[in-house]
Amino acid sequence: QVQLVESGGSLVQAGDSLRLSCAASGFTLSEYAMAWWRQAPGKEREFVAHIAYRFTDRNYADSVKGRFTISGDDAHNTLYLQMNGLKPEDTAIYYCARKTSVLAAGIRREYNYDYWGQGTLVTVSS
Repeated sequence: QVQLVESGGSLVQAGDSLRLSCAASGFTLSEYAMAWWRQAPGKEREFVAHIAYRFTDRNYADSVKGRFTISGDDAHNTLYLQMNGLKPEDTAIYYCARKTSVLAAGIRREYNYDYWGQGTLVTVSS
């Protein structure tokens, strides 16, 4: 049974750092492409970062490039999102998701992801 469980969300101040975790079970994390998405209050869910099959490549939304880093850990079968220089506009519920295909196409399309976690809330105060 595939399961994704996020953790690490918190209330922080602008400029702080935070690391989110996504524990995967029921499959081997590195055999799939994975991503982080987020949904701010009153807004649609948006793409944040993607890591390719076997952790070979990474892509980021322009809004987080240079501040966020996505990574995977085979030993713990866990996906991470290291967030530095947090801004109030980063406030959102953050979700990890498993992509249906290892192909690079469509990483910024929600319908290309088949399993999602329940989300973890990040709140950044100014």
